[in-house]
Amino acid sequence: MRTTIAVAGLSLALGVGGPALADTPSAVLKTYADIAHAGYEDSLITARALDSAIDALLAGPSEATLNAARAAWIAARVPYQQTEVYRFGNAIVDDWEGKVNAWPLDEGLIDYVDASYGSESDENALYTVNVIANPTLTVNGAAVDATNITPELLADTLHEAEEVEANVATGYHAIEFLLWGQDLNGTGPGAGARPASDFDTANCTGGNCDRRGQYLKAASTLLLSDLEEMVGNWEEGGAARTALMEDEQAGLSIILTGMGSLSYGELAGERTKLGLLLNDPEEEHDCFADNTHNSHYFNQIGIRNVYTGHYRRVDGSVVSGPSVSDLVAAADAGIHEELMSKIEEGVVALAAMKSRAESIEAFDEMIGEGNETGNGVVQAVVDALVAQTRPIERAVATLDLGTIEIEGSDSLDNPNAVFQ
Repeated sequence: MRTTIAVAGLSLALGVGGPALADTPSAVLKTYADIAHAGYEDSLITARALDSAIDALLAGPSEATLNAARAAWIAARVPYQQTEVYRFGNAIVDDWEGKVNAWPLDEGLIDYVDASYGSESDENALYTVNVIANPTLTVNGAAVDATNITPELLADTLHEAEEVEANVATGYHAIEFLLWGQDLNGTGPGAGARPASDFDTANCTGGNCDRRGQYLKAASTLLLSDLEEMVGNWEEGGAARTALMEDEQAGLSIILTGMGSLSYGELAGERTKLGLLLNDPEEEHDCFADNTHNSHYFNQIGIRNVYTGHYRRVDGSVVSGPSVSDLVAAADAGIHEELMSKIEEGVVALAAMKSRAESIEAFDEMIGEGNETGNGVVQAVVDALVAQTRPIERAVATLDLGTIEIEGSDSLDNPNAVFQ
């Protein structure tokens, strides 16, 4: 759902009394693009480490190699989640994002599932097709040879097959499911608990261990190629960078659209408030690994990154430069101070949820019915994210950027519709 926010404001002066020459819109857009390139490059670097850990798991399945692969997956989420602020407003990113981070997924498409999952869905004919167990499939009424599970099979035939968005065959969450298995704990403690023997062809559990390994490796290989594509899009001369720089005012609108849409409709609404309203762990973002607290936290860090023009890379180096915050501060110091304050309050709220998840209970437990303390921690996150969206809107007006579209969410805008 999109909520159109029409704003009007004062023109941004770039002469006397305006920002310094180094803080012109073109310089700001360059910093924004440089941070995008660095973030996707870090995502690729950590995905390569994940791919190596998957190779080690498949070569020698054990609880140690499985846990190492899981740790590598969690580490890979850190830089990637900071890039999600680029999805909204940048059409190239939005069109691509579903290949790497689509969720939620009907995991019965991929592998065996518990009986509680059910055997069919009115909305998805492939709900329990179990690619790993079946070398021959029927998709859209046609026979598909799945003897070899390849990146091409996943990307071209299975991902969003039959135009069902829940048929997620690729990306981080398909890999997550294969590494952890289903989380059958509801809103109780515990994540997925797939045994390493599910990948052990000599002592196989779950059946089809060779094909499960094929699928995991194919998904990892595909993730690398997809991330390589996006790194290229943000290089000098890349398609995303070029499109951004074509119109300075539109480019600034893209920055604030990304901040506002991720903050409000996506993170506060679809990824947080919806699950809280329904008390439903199926609405958890990283549901198999119980890593949702980290993904949410680093989304917020990504919002701060692009506003301040400052990104700390996985190797500890920093990419920084003129930022939209410089332009807002020059135009209206009060709006800038309010926005920075709200962003930091959001960081604090998400850090509190992250800390609780790492020491007391996971996100899916926090949203459980009757968990007043946990519900309160999650609601504080929602409140902080909504609150920071308002000065983002005012920043748009301050910079005289006209009309932008900020993603909405029924869970925030029309909660009764969630229960219909």
